Amino acid sequence: MDRPLVGEGGAHEREEGGTVSVPVIAGLGTAQPPSANQQELWERFFSRHFSGTTRALAERIFANSGVTRRQAAVNPLIEDVSDWPTERRMRRYQVEALPLGKEAVGRALTAAGLDAGDVGLFVVCSCTGYATPGLDILLARDLGMAPSTQRMFIGHMGCYAALPGLGAVGDFVTARGRPALLLCAELTSLHLQPSSARVDTQQIVSHALFSDAAVAMVVVPGGRGYALREVASVTDTSTADHMTWDVTDTGFRMGLSPKVPQVLSAHVRGLVDDLLARHGTSLSEVDGWAVHPGGPRILNVVERELDLAPSALAASRETLAGHGNCSSPTVLLILDRLFRAAPSPRRVVMLAFGPGLTLYAALLERHA
Repeated sequence: MDRPLVGEGGAHEREEGGTVSVPVIAGLGTAQPPSANQQELWERFFSRHFSGTTRALAERIFANSGVTRRQAAVNPLIEDVSDWPTERRMRRYQVEALPLGKEAVGRALTAAGLDAGDVGLFVVCSCTGYATPGLDILLARDLGMAPSTQRMFIGHMGCYAALPGLGAVGDFVTARGRPALLLCAELTSLHLQPSSARVDTQQIVSHALFSDAAVAMVVVPGGRGYALREVASVTDTSTADHMTWDVTDTGFRMGLSPKVPQVLSAHVRGLVDDLLARHGTSLSEVDGWAVHPGGPRILNVVERELDLAPSALAASRETLAGHGNCSSPTVLLILDRLFRAAPSPRRVVMLAFGPGLTLYAALLERHA
C-alpha cells in the first residue's frame, strides 16, 4: 500500500461518559520474495519429488490448488532444502526473514506518515522460524525504534495469527493512545519435506499451496481510515488433531485433515452473525470480505455458509491465485487488495482459520 489510510481528524470517540482511542489502520506495507509459476514448479521439481502412485495424485492436487503463482525465499527450482536439518533451516530463516520484514515495516510506516520511533508496541507473528534475539528485537534495533517500545512475539498460531495480533495492537492503541505496529512474516518454503514413495495427501496439499510473504500494518489512535471495531474467535477443541504443525528433525511438518472444511461449516455462520449483531449490522451490509484462502474448498464453504455472491470472495481467490497460502500474512494481503479497490468497501469482515481448530473474525468500518 503506497497511500495512507489515515488523515487529520478526531482521535477519540466517547463511550459511557469517557473518551477512548479508536484504533484505525493507518497504513499497510507488503514485501515478498521472487515469484515462481505453479506449473513450472510442478514440471521442474515436484513431478520428480513425488514418485509412483503418489505422483498422479500430486499432479491433480497441484492442478486444482487455485494457485497460479507463488513466492519463495528458498525456491526449490534453485535450491532443494527438503533434506536439510531443522537447525540449518532456522539459521536461513533469520537471513531471509529480516530483510523482508524490514521492507514491509518500512512501507507501512511510510504509508502512515510515521517514524519507527513513534511505535509504542511492536507485535510480530511468525510460525515458520524461531531464534533469540528474534525478528522483533532485530527489526526494532535496525529500524530505530525507541528503547521503550514494547514488543510481543506470537508464534505457532499459524494462518489465523494476524487477527489476534491485530486485536493486541488495537487494544494497545485504545488503552494507551499511541501507535502500534503489527508484522506477519512467514517463510513456508523453508519447510519442504523429504520425498517419499508413501502416499501422504496432507503433505502434497501443503506443498501445492504454501508460499512466503511479509505484511506490516500500522494502527493509530483515530483519524480517517478503517477503524477496528472488534476481533472475535471460536475454537472447537474436539477437532484439535485436524490441523497440526510439528517440529521435526527436517523442518516443520504440516498436518491437514480433509475434515477441516466440515468443521468450518459448523461454526463460521454463527461467529460472523454474532460479531455483526453486536455492532447493529448484518451480512447484507458487509461489502468487503477478506477471507483466508486455506484452499479452494475453504473459500467455497465460507461462500456457501454465509450465502455470499460469487464476487464477494474475488479478492481472496485472486490472492490465492497470485500468492498462494502465505499463512499469517495472507489475510492482510487480501485486505491490502480491498483497500486498493475502487470504490473501496465501507465495511469489511476478515476471517482466518488455523490450529485448534480456531476461527477468527474481525470487523472493520470506514472511519472519518
